[in-house]
Amino acid sequence: MYKISKQFSFSASHILDLLAKDHPCARMHGHNYVITIHLKSNDLDEHGFVKDYNTLKIVEKYIEETLDHRHLNDVIPGHPTSENIAGFIYKRFKPEIPELYAVEVSETPKTSCIYEP
Repeated sequence: MYKISKQFSFSASHILDLLAKDHPCARMHGHNYVITIHLKSNDLDEHGFVKDYNTLKIVEKYIEETLDHRHLNDVIPGHPTSENIAGFIYKRFKPEIPELYAVEVSETPKTSCIYEP
């Protein structure tokens, strides 16, 4: 099994309004997010790749146009937690990137979550 990953970053705000009113994340706040997409394949293509990194620019373009410097409550259906963002990105790109097996989202350098169906 071959595995590769690629990171993308963006900045955005959100409100986790399902939390108690005195929870700091219940107020509007922002993060410098890092999204890592993870791909795998049993075989390499004719160029020796799992996937050419250049073809993953579709993810970068989507993040720049849809998520970067946005209020995620207006973009992500439901509650825009890291977990829901990871699932949202996975479901958005799995049809176009069949090698995709997981999406990781970090809100801070010390925290991350991974969506892997």
